[in-house]
Amino acid sequence: MMIDTRPVLLLVDDEPLNLQVLRQILQEEYRLLFAKDGIKALELAAKEQPALILLDVMMPYLSGHDVCRRLKQNPLTMNIPVIFVTALAEDVDEAQGFDAGAVDYITKPVSPLVVRARIRTHLALVSINELKETRLQIVQRLGMAAEYKDNETGRHVIRMSHYSRIIALAAGFSQTYADDVLNAAPMHDIGKIGVPDSVLKKPGKFTEDEWVIMRKHPEIGAEIIGHHSSGLLRMAHLMALTHHEKWNGTGYPYQLEGEDIPIEGRIVAIADVFDALTSERPYKKAWSTEDAVAHLKAEAGQHFDPDLIPLFLDHLPEIIEIKERWPEKNE
Repeated sequence: MMIDTRPVLLLVDDEPLNLQVLRQILQEEYRLLFAKDGIKALELAAKEQPALILLDVMMPYLSGHDVCRRLKQNPLTMNIPVIFVTALAEDVDEAQGFDAGAVDYITKPVSPLVVRARIRTHLALVSINELKETRLQIVQRLGMAAEYKDNETGRHVIRMSHYSRIIALAAGFSQTYADDVLNAAPMHDIGKIGVPDSVLKKPGKFTEDEWVIMRKHPEIGAEIIGHHSSGLLRMAHLMALTHHEKWNGTGYPYQLEGEDIPIEGRIVAIADVFDALTSERPYKKAWSTEDAVAHLKAEAGQHFDPDLIPLFLDHLPEIIEIKERWPEKNE
């Protein structure tokens, strides 16, 4: 039996003739559901989860605006794009539609070319958003995978990721960039997957040979993530490769110095070290916040970017709030 994989659209209009017009335009490309009132539309939307809804505005009992608002309030339907199809063509009418949560506005009488084009555009945007969400989930889960290999916990990457975001915003970067920092930072230690457990989980100090192995994890992580020309994965690659570089050039793997270290690596270095210092591990007690702050100040211009440390410390109340929000499970 052939499975119909065409996207499902929900068409809502109290006039049967209008539904028939839309059916003629769309039936070849899409599977269609029909509702003649707002109540039925809400039921079908929640049950069938259509890819997109074409919604009339002027309907009895529940107007299209009311239906759209209810759709956006329901977690089951809030992400379904809604396009109003209506004879109301004034600017104020369109503004009301967008305020209700619609993504587009088509006026009657409808043009078949316009209807098809608008639907394709918004379905393509949905696909792009789904792809971004899937990629983000993969990045986050790979970051968690590194924690399973280490003595650290998943809460470490949550905390240091939020610290990193705070630093990025304080440094003047955009909200979008800071959100990418938040989402890429969990990947910084993914290379530890390639470090043998005998080294990674050793409770005491490393031998020189063990340090040689351990210092390979930034390059392993960068290789796992791969090379990307832009976007979240490029940022994750840079973080994995450079978060152990030091401002004075004594870090690893490449002994980069100063601003030759990508800003992503410099940001994560501060967040990672602060959280490591203030967290208990099998091989050490947790430092106090005061002692960790003193260490950051002492290492500004040595280990850390001297311009970023004051920005981090200026936001210490937010940092402490994050630390308290995601404590270690044994605290």
